[in-house]
Amino acid sequence: MIGNHASADRNDDRPPPSLGATEGFEPRVDARRRRADLWRQGFRASTLVAILVLAALLMNVANSAFGYTAVQVKRDPATVLYQGVALDQLDAAGLVGLLESELKPGVVRRLNGEAPLASRSVRDLHALATERIVQPKVVRTWSLLDSVFRRGAVGRAHAAEFPNTALVFRSWLTADFLLSPQDPDPEKSGVSTAIKGSLWMILITILFAFPVGVGAAIYLEEYADKRSRLNQLIQTNINNLAGVPSIIYGMLGLAILVRFLQPFTSGAVFGMASGDSPSGRTILSGGLTLGLLILPVLIINGQEAIRAVPQSLRQASFGLGGTKWQTIWHHVLPGALPGILTGAILAVSRAIGETAPILVIGASTYVALDPSGPFSKFTALPIQIYQWTSRPQDVYRNIAAAAILVLLILLLTLNASAVLLRQRYRAKG
Repeated sequence: MIGNHASADRNDDRPPPSLGATEGFEPRVDARRRRADLWRQGFRASTLVAILVLAALLMNVANSAFGYTAVQVKRDPATVLYQGVALDQLDAAGLVGLLESELKPGVVRRLNGEAPLASRSVRDLHALATERIVQPKVVRTWSLLDSVFRRGAVGRAHAAEFPNTALVFRSWLTADFLLSPQDPDPEKSGVSTAIKGSLWMILITILFAFPVGVGAAIYLEEYADKRSRLNQLIQTNINNLAGVPSIIYGMLGLAILVRFLQPFTSGAVFGMASGDSPSGRTILSGGLTLGLLILPVLIINGQEAIRAVPQSLRQASFGLGGTKWQTIWHHVLPGALPGILTGAILAVSRAIGETAPILVIGASTYVALDPSGPFSKFTALPIQIYQWTSRPQDVYRNIAAAAILVLLILLLTLNASAVLLRQRYRAKG
């Protein structure tokens, strides 16, 4: 009771709060709110600018990938007949008969050597007859915006400049474009070889860089002495390597993988050297070079993800008798895996679009044969796009835009797969 009275007396002795201490409170709160609103509007504007830039990029690509074309033919399809039946109405046997009657015997023998005409589908035979007999050729192209919003002007320009041609709306991104290899004629060229080369390289990149990067992150975070000078030196070098220009990695790959390790990267050591690429300029060299490129990013992101796992999980595991490795494998890695996969998504996104490193190590700009393994000569989608955009003809610009769309679709597909995998492990955690 005495203590309570003494406490009450001390409270009563306090001076009342002065008005000067509170009179500036509300203005300061209002000022903070105004600053917060200003920052929020700035962030909103930044997001809007990013969306507009991305939309402009996609529109620019789509503008060249679709649109009207003026097509000139050597023979009118209506005049191409076989036994009185028009080209579009012929079945497989009729198309074979048409090709054999219209083409030279040497050409027919060569086509049968590639694949017997009798075994081909109606679709393939019709495309072959159109290519060899009708011989369509694009003489001018118009952009998608002009084709949609200035259709009348396009029609007048077509009638004035190319009166003997057909005006056809064309999508350069077609199934034939995806399934056809490179060809000297841009209208027949496709990206099949480049897609397979990119997928081979990315597979090798992931198989090499992911386990090495995650293993290095585990060692640096869980085993290495963070206070040692050696560990600090390693950490500094990893951070610096993450910012090195990609062409430097290309020079490293050229010196070590292509030249020094040429017996290994060419497949000669395993007796699997390809006859067209004995010099080490193979898919394996390209994949390992891109793996070196993304390795620092994987290590840094892996360390951050492992560091974010609560220390209490490790202590609980040790308290129950778990060993160091059991703790890492059963508790640390499952908790860090979503963050590790996020880093892998960013790294693979960077690798699949790189051009400079694989150009330096000798990726081909023209390959007509699909890669058959890691020791094959190769090209990739970025190389294909680079080659086509350097050509002056308008048709190359159109097929380059279609190839860019293919690259974006491939990138989004790989990223979506990685995101789904990350969400799955996050849900388990």
